Amino acid sequence: EDMEEDRPSWENPLQFLFACISYAVGLGNVWRFPYYCQMHGGGGFLIPYLIMLILEGMPLFYLELAVGQHTRKGSIAAWKSISPYLGGVGVASVVVSFLLCIYYNVIIAWAFWYFFHSFQEPLPWSDCPLNINRTGYLEECEKSSSTQYFWYRETLNITTSIEDSGGVQWEQTVCLILAWLVTYLCILRGTESTGKVVYVTATLPYLVLLIYLVRGVTLPGAINGLKYMFTPKLEELANPKTWINAATQIFFSLGLGFGSLIAFASYNPPNSNFEKHAIVISLINSGTSIFASIVTFSIYGFKATFNYENCIDRTILLLMDTFDLAEGSITAENLESWEIYLNSTFPGEYAAVSSQVKVCDLQSELNTAVEGPGLAFIVFTEAIKNMTGSQIWSVLYFAMLLMLGVGSMLGNTAAIITPLRDIKLLSQYVPKEVLTGLVCFVSCIIGLMFTTGSGNYWFTIFDTYAATLSLLLIVLVEIMAVCYIYGLRRFEKDVEAMIGHKPNWYWKIMWAFVSPVLIIGMFGFYISDYITKGAATYQAWEPSLGRLVMKKYPVSASVFIGILVVTAMSCIPIAAISTFIKSRFQKQEPSLK
Repeated sequence: EDMEEDRPSWENPLQFLFACISYAVGLGNVWRFPYYCQMHGGGGFLIPYLIMLILEGMPLFYLELAVGQHTRKGSIAAWKSISPYLGGVGVASVVVSFLLCIYYNVIIAWAFWYFFHSFQEPLPWSDCPLNINRTGYLEECEKSSSTQYFWYRETLNITTSIEDSGGVQWEQTVCLILAWLVTYLCILRGTESTGKVVYVTATLPYLVLLIYLVRGVTLPGAINGLKYMFTPKLEELANPKTWINAATQIFFSLGLGFGSLIAFASYNPPNSNFEKHAIVISLINSGTSIFASIVTFSIYGFKATFNYENCIDRTILLLMDTFDLAEGSITAENLESWEIYLNSTFPGEYAAVSSQVKVCDLQSELNTAVEGPGLAFIVFTEAIKNMTGSQIWSVLYFAMLLMLGVGSMLGNTAAIITPLRDIKLLSQYVPKEVLTGLVCFVSCIIGLMFTTGSGNYWFTIFDTYAATLSLLLIVLVEIMAVCYIYGLRRFEKDVEAMIGHKPNWYWKIMWAFVSPVLIIGMFGFYISDYITKGAATYQAWEPSLGRLVMKKYPVSASVFIGILVVTAMSCIPIAAISTFIKSRFQKQEPSLK
């Protein structure tokens, strides 16, 4: 009771709203959603995405906010109060959030690295570096591109396989320490400091996106990208992977299962209208994804058009020099006709240069799908370097990534620290500043593995395997616990006590039937996908080719993947069995005496 009275709270409802928006609207909205749109037929992906928002996203978001606000506890204590056998659900959420924090802050470190380099003139990824003799550009860079070379070789200094660690890169280490220092300062005083930081992290990205929108749609070729996005390929609706990816994007974008939403809601006053918040935040999150995609595809259209036109110009110049044609005789409009003519008239000469004549296709440029860090640190930087005033656009873009990353980290760390603060011994004897510092310090030390030459390969493992199955299981147990262990009728009364009315039929149908079925289907899909894929593979950088090549994970990495997948999930049954054994032992204790 004393802890309840002393529990901190948001200064006003707006702080809670901004905290949830800052947490939910993250890097996934900027680089994963556009990737799915590109992969699944542009506007056609919006249909399953919005359907999954209604069937899965909003109901589960509502449920977690309700649990947090009603119990006024972090994830572990909240689920224990519903049933003593469910403490493992909260522990699993803490474990997943901890794994996420370990590697997520590396993205902020990368953003810091690019942000600092954005003040150089010219941008360091604008051109390839010169070779040792300074007679030309480095062959590896020429085979790839200046932006790819800067990312893989200058930033990551990546090794050729996961088995070669390559040692710690001190520049990345400094950036990672800085990222954790910023995170610590933002969460140092709990809601007192976080509540003020979210005003910046929740609003600044929208300002940058708006500026980029104005610039993006005025770039040459932007219309090609926008047409690509909004022209639906309805045949993709028959592809089950489209629906799975739509459900997955909604699931992870809203941050379900991590315990962050429960932690944030636990600082609300008991009568706060979380139902309104759940609807508003879900819609803002999805609207941001669509808004960010419009910006991304306008930039993407500019990049694709720029590359296409450069390809045309190089081909025209090559043909004119080879066949000594008059300037202006070959244009972009008649290039194909000239190629047919020259091939038939001068087959020998044309065959000699045919290997240098690239097929220039705008659609192929637009079809090149890139997700994650590749979209942010390769595709966008390639577009930025070709803009007028590229330094300004680069600073703005990476400042936005920093705000999105920090905003998400506020929720990720709250999911760890809030449950720990609910433990009496820790809250009584360990000041929150010290506990917060310990969490950040331990996470930073473990995160140093991602600053090695092979760090990007380990980052990919964590990003792919650390959370997916665990979060699906966590949320499935959460929703089944509320509906069928705690009881939907009791839950209705709790909601009514908080917001003045019971949840309507839509929420109850989603919780009791639709959402659990969808989650079970997703869980089964990922299990079968892991099994049917066989040996796990990864993309490794090959310097001699200047590109990525596919390799199989070594046995040690495969074993680590298996451990990573089951680590959080195992917390749920282990805690339940432990509680059962403990309760049985306590019942037998009097008879033993």
